[in-house]
Amino acid sequence: MEKYIIKADATIKDALKRLNALSGKYPMTLFVTDDAGKVLGTLTDGDIRRSLVAGAELSASVAEVMHTDFVALHEGCIDVGEIKRMRARKVTLVPRLAEDGTILRLHDFSRQNSLLPLDAVLMAGGKGERLRPLTDNTPKPLLTLGGKSIIDYNIEALAQNGISRISVTTNYLAEQIEEHFSNPVEGVGVKCVKEPCRLGTIGSLSLIDDIENENVLLMNSDLFTNISYEDMYLSHVESEADVTVAVTPHVVSVPFGVLVSDENGNVKGLEEKPVYSYYINAGIYIIKRELLTLIPRNRYYDATDFLEDVIAEGRVVRQFPINGIWIDIGSHADFRHAQDLLRLGYNHRS
Repeated sequence: MEKYIIKADATIKDALKRLNALSGKYPMTLFVTDDAGKVLGTLTDGDIRRSLVAGAELSASVAEVMHTDFVALHEGCIDVGEIKRMRARKVTLVPRLAEDGTILRLHDFSRQNSLLPLDAVLMAGGKGERLRPLTDNTPKPLLTLGGKSIIDYNIEALAQNGISRISVTTNYLAEQIEEHFSNPVEGVGVKCVKEPCRLGTIGSLSLIDDIENENVLLMNSDLFTNISYEDMYLSHVESEADVTVAVTPHVVSVPFGVLVSDENGNVKGLEEKPVYSYYINAGIYIIKRELLTLIPRNRYYDATDFLEDVIAEGRVVRQFPINGIWIDIGSHADFRHAQDLLRLGYNHRS
């Protein structure tokens, strides 16, 4: 971080040397601070060129030519929507400031997508029986695609969105998954929690007792997707949903003529080989933390049970359509499809 910081009394010539050292490797921005470390402004090579054209000397201080109307994030009130707007304006290097204006850390949004205030839990306890014999001795989340485990694509996507509190619930061949995550992925340490018994598609969420954020993202670990977690989070917050369910379209083609009848059985028409489109559950949810008390402990409990209970309580459940790739790798055909996408240059960064 120090390579991006320059004192206000440094000269323009000093700043040029610092920027030259960043050239080609890092974002070309310096943050100008006072002696106490408080950020006063920013400085780029463009700022310096304009100052020199206007007659500034190389011996002038950077305080005379810095840009004071700079963009920053403030600890405790990070606005995800504002981050998205920053990226749209091509603002990449952004400081996170403490209350006293000093830099806590720098975020490079050319390398990182967002900063989502979410805990994440990935379900990785299934046996993957339809993928046998591949899963006879390997848990499905650890099957490799393009030289990387399926689950790691999801962990990396979460890390790219600033999610650092990640848990994985395990059951079948749990020790292999625990060993896999003995080292951080994308700099993020992953906590493994083993089910005492089979708990269904959401029951193991009750085992995670240290959720810190107001919302938790729950997902299946064997998904292959480039869903925008940022857009899903913004939709969840802006719609004031209690639960947001990611959905994906599923098309059903009927290869026959379908009779259209009224309630009395009278045929009113014929629809030849109709095609119907439905949204199906994609296995990704954002859930308000307060609703986790609905999940029973040490009892089999599916996500469908949870959604029915939430709806019965009169809570708001919203859907979020995935605009991109989504594969639930449950069969050999799904596995081959994901491999084909990788060969075609699929980018999983969301």
